[in-house]
Amino acid sequence: MSTYFVGDIHGCYDELMKLLEQVSFDKKLDHLWLTGDLVNRGLKSIEVMRFVSSLGSNAHVVLGNHDLNLIFIYASIKRKKCESDVILNILKSKYIDYLIDWLRQQPLLQIDENKKVIMVHAGIHPFWSIKTAKMYANKLESILCNRNYDIFFKTIFNSSITKYVDDSSRNLDSLSFSLNVFTKMRYCYCNGTLDMKHKNTPSIDTFPMLPWFSMKNSSLQDYFIFFGHWASLKRNITPLKIISLDTGCCWGGMLSMFRFEDKKWFHQKSENVC
Repeated sequence: MSTYFVGDIHGCYDELMKLLEQVSFDKKLDHLWLTGDLVNRGLKSIEVMRFVSSLGSNAHVVLGNHDLNLIFIYASIKRKKCESDVILNILKSKYIDYLIDWLRQQPLLQIDENKKVIMVHAGIHPFWSIKTAKMYANKLESILCNRNYDIFFKTIFNSSITKYVDDSSRNLDSLSFSLNVFTKMRYCYCNGTLDMKHKNTPSIDTFPMLPWFSMKNSSLQDYFIFFGHWASLKRNITPLKIISLDTGCCWGGMLSMFRFEDKKWFHQKSENVC
């Protein structure tokens, strides 16, 4: 039995299948961890979701911002604003109701205490303890699983909430902020405020903003942290146990996979630029 971590797929189903073929992935024995953004950009989002959902408990998923956006549009909250043919084609699938229900059951944070592994789409806020991260993840996941999720979702799905909110806060801004941390964060300021604009590789020009993983968080030091979302990052920029998995497959890069047991990398070149 092996444990594989794969970066943002973005509907690149063919590349995922070829990547798994490289290691003779066993659906019954092996475990597949996915950093989110299963959908959008690529043309086979439905195929990706159907395959991953078919793995049952052998699939370990976290939701990314594109997954949440699909749920958001499906719930008719911003359907009129949807101009993406890719998303519209996903919504036309005969499997969409089942797959959205499945997607809503997926977490924002995965932790394996035995392996000392944390997986998240974008990151863990540097001011958070693991307990705080779990608290916010649980609250957000409860909203997504609620039958009236669309009402709550409309309130908290807000990219403009970037100012750090203390974990003692009980207002809706704290939920919006935490959702942005889990699914959209790249850079932070020293006061904990998020920068939601910059996507480029860290350099002297991005100071005083810092990558979230460059700000010390002692509560995470014993864990391997796997994340996606930031395709422009180079792997050697992150600290040793913080592993960036998004290598821009949908942009003509490659889909990357990390085998946990022997720390070996596998890659599959993109076949189509989205």
